[in-house]
Amino acid sequence: MSLTGKVAIVTGSGRGLGLAYARELARQGAAVVINDVDAEVAGEAVRTIEADGGRAVAVVAPVGSTEAAKQLVEAAVTEFGRLDILVTNAGILRDKSLLKMTDEDFDLVINVHLRGTFTCAREAFGYFKENGIGGRIIAIGSPTGQRGNFGQTNYAAAKAGIVGMVRTWALEMKKAGVTANAVIPVAATAMTKTIPYFRKAVEADERGEAMPRFFRHELGFGTADDVSGLIAFLASDEAAGITGQTIGAGGDRLQLWTHPEAAATEYREGGWGYQDLVENFGPLFGDKLQSVGEEFLPLPEELQPEAAAAQVR
Repeated sequence: MSLTGKVAIVTGSGRGLGLAYARELARQGAAVVINDVDAEVAGEAVRTIEADGGRAVAVVAPVGSTEAAKQLVEAAVTEFGRLDILVTNAGILRDKSLLKMTDEDFDLVINVHLRGTFTCAREAFGYFKENGIGGRIIAIGSPTGQRGNFGQTNYAAAKAGIVGMVRTWALEMKKAGVTANAVIPVAATAMTKTIPYFRKAVEADERGEAMPRFFRHELGFGTADDVSGLIAFLASDEAAGITGQTIGAGGDRLQLWTHPEAAATEYREGGWGYQDLVENFGPLFGDKLQSVGEEFLPLPEELQPEAAAAQVR
């Protein structure tokens, strides 16, 4: 197993995507620190990994604070003797459109996703550097952070910020031999279950059936296990030369996202004044403006929610 002797922390790993990541890391030989805010859920996750033949321990704490980050690293070192891998997956949602989003809605999401990733990565990197360990930091992003999504100002800001931090860490951690990458999962979750567009895919997954090919192949939408292999790969020695990257995984699809690059460039001697822009912006850039949000293909008729409802009636 490629991760034998390694120790990993996976935040937000009591259930869902985080648990899938933790189970795959354990299957590849790593001991895992499970993290969740619910003691019962965290305990069940540990028992699941142990039933699979792996080793795990739980830390019940909400990520965000420096204290929680220290607790996670200390648990890895105390229980398993070292730390090699950090996967920052913990997150919450407080979806509302801009005018309805409260300060608390914004701060809660930023604290868990963005600050939680920052504090845990800082603590893990400190340990890696002090102990001469070429560790792995894998931060979980989202298509929303790449493209935007209606009603998710807080979540989009956090996930875009995570990718920005990863690019910076790749520069800062290179000399220490530590890698930092972001993963963009596209998978069935509690959130996607509520979206009619994905209903047939999520229902198939819940029944233990294969998702329709349209979702897996054309959309790159799959199960949590479809993302777990990428997590384990980036945590391995085989990925030592991969850092600062944003990699998407879902269904049958694997994607390497570009860093933001200029879509078009024009020069004008003396610079661009107001009137220059009035006269020239449209002709120069009007057909090059970038789209926002996810653009989904039309659902085949047999996969539309209305078709499923008609069959029930």
